Amino acid sequence: MEKQFALLIDVKQCIGCQSCEQACKTLHHYPMEHEAELSYTALTVVQEKGGRNVRRMCMHCQDPTCASACPVGALKKNSFGPVTYDADKCIGCRYCMVACPYSVPRYEWTKLAPFVKKCDMCAERVKQGMKTACAEACPVGATVFGTRSEILAEAWKRLRDDPAYVQRIYGTEELGGTSVFYVSDVDFEKIGFKATAKDAEPLRTLTATAMGDAPTVVMVGGSILAGLYWITHRRKEVALVEAQECEANTNKGGR
Repeated sequence: MEKQFALLIDVKQCIGCQSCEQACKTLHHYPMEHEAELSYTALTVVQEKGGRNVRRMCMHCQDPTCASACPVGALKKNSFGPVTYDADKCIGCRYCMVACPYSVPRYEWTKLAPFVKKCDMCAERVKQGMKTACAEACPVGATVFGTRSEILAEAWKRLRDDPAYVQRIYGTEELGGTSVFYVSDVDFEKIGFKATAKDAEPLRTLTATAMGDAPTVVMVGGSILAGLYWITHRRKEVALVEAQECEANTNKGGR
């Protein structure tokens, strides 16, 4: 069986240095300034919540609602942990944004050929046997990367060794479980976590029920999706043509 990887984020240990943010932005060639909220150029952010530095990112759910809501399979849960996104399949319907219980996916609203953006847990780096960029950059062990079993063992160790921690690992049960776990010395509800351990059932069951009604609207829905697909890919073609024309004009002007 292939190993599953995960991340541990320790709210108590985080010093708010934003090294994780900067490492992520460097990897993706995004503008380096700090952003207060997740965006298509900020796939992880450190926010001040309840007197603590709380890092936000994709939770990489075990049974992701974004993937179950996507009608074309642009999002999927990989066997080794990450929930990844395939821009070539995306039709721009943005169902994933509505379905995500953590409000993570972001859309490139200002771009001619827009895509959805979210953390992919450095999937390509992980395939090569490397840590995620954020975990590698963290100077204090507030973000730790490893196999799922290693990460859970480390989380429980921190809780046993220090009674100041809330004796709970966020992400083990919430909404079916995640591949990003949190430990904290402050109640999770006080630092912005809405879902609680009682919400153990994956929301996929709800999206699956909704998607089950699809046959009744398949003709209309199919037409809409086809239109969205044409528009999205037409934008890409137009952007490519404009770029080629701009380059040609620049070359002419330089002669």
